[in-house]
Amino acid sequence: MTVLDDARDLQPELVRLRRSLHAEPETGLRLPRTQEKVLAALDGLGLEITLGKALTSVTAVVRASRPDTAAVPTTPVPAAPVPAAPVLLRADLDALPLTESTALDYASRTPGAAHACGHDLHAAMLVGAARLLAARREQLPGDVILMFQPGEEGHDGARLMLEEGLLAAAGPRPAAAYALHAASTAPLGRFGTRPGPALAASGTVEVLFRGSGGHGAWPQTARDPIPALGAAIGALQTMVTRRFDALQPVLVSIGRVAAGTAPNIIPETAQLAATLRAFSADAHRRLEAEIDRVVHGIAAAHGVEAEITHSPGYPVTVNDPAATDFVAAACADLFGADRYAAAERPALVSDDIGRVLAEVPGAMVSLGARPRGLDAEHAAPNHSPHAVFDDAVLADGAALLAELALRPRKEAS
Repeated sequence: MTVLDDARDLQPELVRLRRSLHAEPETGLRLPRTQEKVLAALDGLGLEITLGKALTSVTAVVRASRPDTAAVPTTPVPAAPVPAAPVLLRADLDALPLTESTALDYASRTPGAAHACGHDLHAAMLVGAARLLAARREQLPGDVILMFQPGEEGHDGARLMLEEGLLAAAGPRPAAAYALHAASTAPLGRFGTRPGPALAASGTVEVLFRGSGGHGAWPQTARDPIPALGAAIGALQTMVTRRFDALQPVLVSIGRVAAGTAPNIIPETAQLAATLRAFSADAHRRLEAEIDRVVHGIAAAHGVEAEITHSPGYPVTVNDPAATDFVAAACADLFGADRYAAAERPALVSDDIGRVLAEVPGAMVSLGARPRGLDAEHAAPNHSPHAVFDDAVLADGAALLAELALRPRKEAS
């Protein structure tokens, strides 16, 4: 039986796990029910398991079988090969803080929480990989670290796991790291990635314009912050197109504005908050500086003050070229060349797997999970309350993760 055959035998079990996780989503860094389900699914595999302290993470090590050095051979034998350094495989576990709007019979039963980004699929696929690898210890070139991570959706769970010793879980530092991410609008079963920058760095900015309130009938007696807010919304969008090279994209998306309590009251403050994206740390720093310049200039022109707060997000996710080639070769061997497509350009989404890939060469790989019979135009994207993922991809995702740990590492060097 091949890895793929065994993975497809696991498909019903993986579907049950995925749907159980989907029905009971949890957000943030503390996912007790999710952790319990992952641990139950790993039970009996003989893994070395460490639980997180600052978050409900699960780190599991699959040890490669070692030759029995206790027995004294009667004839000389060749020296055992030196085990390869570990490989790290990651799945994120947390849901999004939104209310699901699908007709699935296993839809979220938790108001205000939904697996609208496919993390339930990621968890089930990594459990499947754990089962495949535990059954093939003697074939492993080295140990495997399984990283089940809470808090990817804005809580920096990867950073916390790194701080708690993730990379030392197997002893030697990992030589490579891989992760899969499901995409609800991409063709079903299509794998893809690219070398170099793959996902953007992210951050947020919050701006508070402060003036002085008054009666809407006498605006001349107040310092109205709302015109400054309105001017900033337009100016920040224009600034991106005029201060940055269009071939080196940056992005400012304003997602929240707030001001006022009644139509006839000029408020004292007005606020906006935006997400920032860029493909280099230098571009991200420049973007923050340009926002400060524009906002303070607009505030001065309107006779109000501006308070600006920048909050860092995730770094750029940079795929190692050799690791990317390794993924492409594994996909071709397992599924055929038509199941893999190199991504033409990086995506402006961000992920804290970038923190791991800054420490260990590896790759983030996308996996299309658009349901059968649904065209791309009508498929809801990740993070939509209407997003639906086809769990037909679970076995193939588990097989690829396992294959990336089983293949001789020299192919990735």
